[in-house]
Amino acid sequence: MIQPGNIAKSVLLLTPVLLALSACVSDTTPQATPDTNFPSNIDLANGQQVFWAGGCSSCHAAPGSGKAGRLRLGGGLKLETQFGIFTVPNISPDKATGIGTWSNSDFSNALLKGVAPDGSHYYPSFPYTSYARMTRNDVSDLWAFLKSLPVVANKPGDHKIFGLIKSRKAIGLWNRLYLKRGKVVRFNSPSPEVDRGQYLVEGPGHCGECHTPRNKIGGFNYNKWLGGGVDESGDKTIPNITPGESGIGGWSIEEIIASLKPATGHAPSGSPTTAMAEVRQNLAMLKVSDRQAIAAYLKAIPAVESDD
Repeated sequence: MIQPGNIAKSVLLLTPVLLALSACVSDTTPQATPDTNFPSNIDLANGQQVFWAGGCSSCHAAPGSGKAGRLRLGGGLKLETQFGIFTVPNISPDKATGIGTWSNSDFSNALLKGVAPDGSHYYPSFPYTSYARMTRNDVSDLWAFLKSLPVVANKPGDHKIFGLIKSRKAIGLWNRLYLKRGKVVRFNSPSPEVDRGQYLVEGPGHCGECHTPRNKIGGFNYNKWLGGGVDESGDKTIPNITPGESGIGGWSIEEIIASLKPATGHAPSGSPTTAMAEVRQNLAMLKVSDRQAIAAYLKAIPAVESDD
């Protein structure tokens, strides 16, 4: 029989833990960033480059819209994951169903902090965990570019989420565990080219979102950075793109650069063709120097061997 004294002792022992968890969950909504903190000089051409680096159209263009619809960002794509089905939102300038009423602050808080205009947390199916490493200049330029795109009136459906992850407050706790705003890889003295590649891969390019293995609650295994993983549904393998033997260690810089454009025969083993075809279409729009920088970074990072 359980004694009342034991119950009281257990409650006393657990109380600090429960209070700590409660504090983490309740104190994880970042404060809005005032518009006055943003750069006043806008570079639309740079905003367009950030748009392609970030792969915005791959998710937010209407499914099946093809090349002609890549700038019509009405959303609607269904992302099937182990945690549920996430519906990609409309990010066109439409005021009723898109983000036409957002401010620069709203957009910045979404990308850099994963927080919606109403103060709630976004689910990390939206890769703010990578966008959080972007510069304010790039965020502002991207925002200006998005506002220049066609208005699309479309209200995508709701998410269908399983289990405890339905709680957006729980995402605040998840963020404390896995949202890492600093650089992932630490180099002693990287060249400007490697440094640029690091920014593109770890930030707007969000390559780690697919190519890094995750634990059972979707947290990144940073010790296996870019060492390969599984797709959102958990059914297909995403390749290792580190210089390890089970990765792209045998590839030359030129071969990596070639793989970043459409219509090449170079693709790491296990690469999901449809998804990577979209990625290559986006990367083909970048400056040649940026694709070279991405390749230089991938050759410079620590080698990781894929799990069997």
